[in-house]
Amino acid sequence: MKPNKSILQHLNDQQKEAVVNYEGPTLIIAGAGAGKTRVLTHRIAYMLSDGISPERIMALTFTNKAADEMKERIGKMVSYNIARRLWMGTFHSIFRKILKNEAEKLGYISNFSIYDTDDSQSLIKSILKELQLYNNDRYKPKDVLSRISHAKNNLITVEAYKNNKAILENDYFKRMDQMWLIYERYQHQLKLSNAMDFDDLLLNTNILFRDFPDILTIYQHKFDYILVDEYQDTNYAQYLIIKKLSDKHKNLCVVGDDSQSIYSFRGARIENILNFKKDYPNYKLFKLEQNYRSTKTIVNAANTLIEHNKERIPKVIFSENEEGEKIEILKSLTEVEEAYVVAKIINELHNQQHIPYHEMAVLYRTNAQSRTFEDSLRRLSIPYRIYGGHSFYQRKEIKDVLAYLRLCINEYDSESLKRIINYPARGIGDTTLQKLETYAQQNFIPLWDCLCNVKQINLFTSGTINKIEEFVKLITELKTEVTTKAAFEFTEKIIEKTGIKAELEKEKNKEEIERMFNVQELLNSIKEFEENFIENYQIQPTIIDFLEHVSLLTSLDENKKEDKNESRVTLMTAHSAKGLEYDVVFIVGAEKNKFPLVNVFTIDENIEEERRLFYVAMTRARKKLFISFSEQVLRWGNIEPTKPSPFISEIDSKFLNIPYNDDNIGKVKERKIFNTSEIKPALKVEKKFVPLAEAVQKKTTSSNLFSHFKTGDVVLHERFGRGVILRIEGTDHNTRALVDFGNLGQKQLLLKYANLTLLN
Repeated sequence: MKPNKSILQHLNDQQKEAVVNYEGPTLIIAGAGAGKTRVLTHRIAYMLSDGISPERIMALTFTNKAADEMKERIGKMVSYNIARRLWMGTFHSIFRKILKNEAEKLGYISNFSIYDTDDSQSLIKSILKELQLYNNDRYKPKDVLSRISHAKNNLITVEAYKNNKAILENDYFKRMDQMWLIYERYQHQLKLSNAMDFDDLLLNTNILFRDFPDILTIYQHKFDYILVDEYQDTNYAQYLIIKKLSDKHKNLCVVGDDSQSIYSFRGARIENILNFKKDYPNYKLFKLEQNYRSTKTIVNAANTLIEHNKERIPKVIFSENEEGEKIEILKSLTEVEEAYVVAKIINELHNQQHIPYHEMAVLYRTNAQSRTFEDSLRRLSIPYRIYGGHSFYQRKEIKDVLAYLRLCINEYDSESLKRIINYPARGIGDTTLQKLETYAQQNFIPLWDCLCNVKQINLFTSGTINKIEEFVKLITELKTEVTTKAAFEFTEKIIEKTGIKAELEKEKNKEEIERMFNVQELLNSIKEFEENFIENYQIQPTIIDFLEHVSLLTSLDENKKEDKNESRVTLMTAHSAKGLEYDVVFIVGAEKNKFPLVNVFTIDENIEEERRLFYVAMTRARKKLFISFSEQVLRWGNIEPTKPSPFISEIDSKFLNIPYNDDNIGKVKERKIFNTSEIKPALKVEKKFVPLAEAVQKKTTSSNLFSHFKTGDVVLHERFGRGVILRIEGTDHNTRALVDFGNLGQKQLLLKYANLTLLN
């Protein structure tokens, strides 16, 4: 069978070489915007057209969206019937499939639940309460879960954790010496609930392959070819699974970009991609260096930044797109002014250059920076969305319905059981539930078994027993239809039979009515899932299939859903922006110690990752890129001077439009598309900044603490920006000032709380 040469059409020479040479270990370095997904999909399509069976190919991605898009593209090139037979999906979805097949070997039942972050934190809260550590600031559920997750990603089991002297000493030093016990009880409760968290899907796959070499051999022979997307984002657990599975045939192809490795806080190890040549000495290397996304200016500027990193695979990314405009460097006095400048530019780009709002993004280093930009966008009536907001599947009313569905599939799922045992209210209160939990913990039995034997427990009145037995009867009856009814039909019955529908229909206010619409939208999503499933697999899916799909959705899958009918500016962290692109990008808060986010303890490798993150932010832009910073920041209620990010000075200045003197403190020049007089009073302002605390200290001999302020003074307010004092009245701590903040209007401020800075 000869491969289909038409698959190679529209590929450049570098891409073609990476597609046709599919035997042996292969590293494909794909620069930003270089067509990584195109090469991966064409490589798989080429292999299929060359006679490789789809069942012999495993392709691993980091999002379900990426997997779905790749299957769609491959289906168009070869055949949808062939494409759907590929073992293609996220690490977690593929390894969940393996664990489901082999669950009994690890002591699980194949219908195990998958706990999301909320479920895990809820379980940890219960354990902390049991150990009387819940109100202890050192044991915050989020931090505890993070430490457990870190251990699992490094394949540290409970036993290994308990026997590792260095780990225990570290916990003792951090005054968290009970971590081993919390980890132990957490894993025990997961097992009792027949549940795994996301990290367990990787940890348990490693344990399966370690303890059952015959199983490993089966899967090694099952897959002749393994392909991995975004290899620079893999952690140690993922790395080891891939290495084990490819150990026999060595037909491993990994695609990624070391310059975009930005997830070390999640356990990602850049060493995995940097050391690929050590693991596979006979590897083939292909570099995809042509950027199809951005202008030449943006690509070349980004190159000059990332070249400052020492730990990198040498490459020169280039673009054959138009030259493009220089990168605009924006300087503002304060963070408030910075936000207004950015909002004003967005407004003018939209109104004068007709750039759609959805083609513009504001990127910041931390989520906390979004507030001032939200305020400014609202003032100019610019629609926006916060990327990374609350997932649809994390809403309370949706979680409630999903908890019923999960419990009907896996009755031992204690977190789902606790969530809905008294929703809608059926008279099984917190006290009753606490007694049941305590009994279950003391006797090391699942909570569901306690409910089923509530009479024998001998802790409750006959009225409470009857209510519990009614609940058990309800779930038991519903369980009988899990595999016989279609997903949509079964969920409809759950909503009706459990009383959720009646409960939601009683609600009257806007927020409560919205919950009903959200549940209706859940049903719509199930109907859509059913149609796609039938199209792909020619069989009717059950609710088990739908829950497997939902439980393995990542935050990236959820966040990247767009409402095509509503154009809005996107606000998000630079981390969230990876994989996205926009015509116009603003990198804001580009100041020293903010971006890069560093402190005196930061080591060189952290600086390199921060530089990679800035590089990722820059390469999201197709046509226009703005980098913005302010001269003063508010820290702990005090206004402090700051400096531009060192990353700005690392970019070759020939690619930048810098509207200030090279000493970084020169006078800002007026920009073409933005008149700075619109956001500050038309008064001459000298470069003399006197923080209020300092000014008050100099006036201690005055009878009025605030006598240094007078009518006509130009002042700075954290939220409202520059203003002019129109009137002062009162004395000492009752001194008030009427301040004109230009477009923001006049504000009456009590000076002891206003924390004004005198600018003249």
